[in-house]
Amino acid sequence: MASEVQSKKRKIDDEGVLVKKAKKKQKKQREDEADLDVEAGLNKAFAWMDGQLLADHVAQKTSRFGTELSPIELSDLYISANAIKDTTSYEKPRNLENLPDFLEKFSAEPEKLNNASKTCGAPHTLVVSAAGLRAADTVRALRTFQKKGNTVAKLFAKHFKVEEQVAFLQKNRSGMAVGTPQRLVDLIENGALATSHLKRIIVDASHIDQKKRGIVDMRETLMPLVRLLSRKELKDKYTDPDHPIDLIFY
Repeated sequence: MASEVQSKKRKIDDEGVLVKKAKKKQKKQREDEADLDVEAGLNKAFAWMDGQLLADHVAQKTSRFGTELSPIELSDLYISANAIKDTTSYEKPRNLENLPDFLEKFSAEPEKLNNASKTCGAPHTLVVSAAGLRAADTVRALRTFQKKGNTVAKLFAKHFKVEEQVAFLQKNRSGMAVGTPQRLVDLIENGALATSHLKRIIVDASHIDQKKRGIVDMRETLMPLVRLLSRKELKDKYTDPDHPIDLIFY
């Protein structure tokens, strides 16, 4: 009889724990939903995430989508908190209209944003967007920094072949380049896109589509993104005091 009573008590306790977990999950989902502004196309949560919160968020997403990876492989893709520049002081909405202003605020030398290195295919600013259409819109938003002999490079898959972009990068100077994660990885690996003059990488993180998904919410964009950001030639410079690359989530 005593064992039967204990069994029932354990069952009630277990059910109570499950109910608490379900309520906690529902509360978190409501909080997450409150940050999503579908009409504006923004996930407002990124505006208040500091380096540690961003590093944890990206790591959780990487573990979720990289189920086929070993613990060592996952650790190689980890971006540390001190590698990410804190931009929580920026109070304006993180939309494309405010992107030029954001860049000026978080650049050490904003007056040089419309410059381009003498080396072709070697931008100082790289913006990473989730999809071709969004990247095209971003290019238009950044044309304020474009001038003769300095074109904002379009490095995304939609409507452009890799060979066309390789040819463009070999012949043109670009201070800024906008692309999708996998295409940027491909262009770096084939040597067309140089990182030698890179001063900042902007991850277009706040933007969400009609399905409430951003660049870190989809496996097909998150995994190539972390592979891009964790490349050794970039990762080593995030904390380099002499020639740093600012890693910024917009």
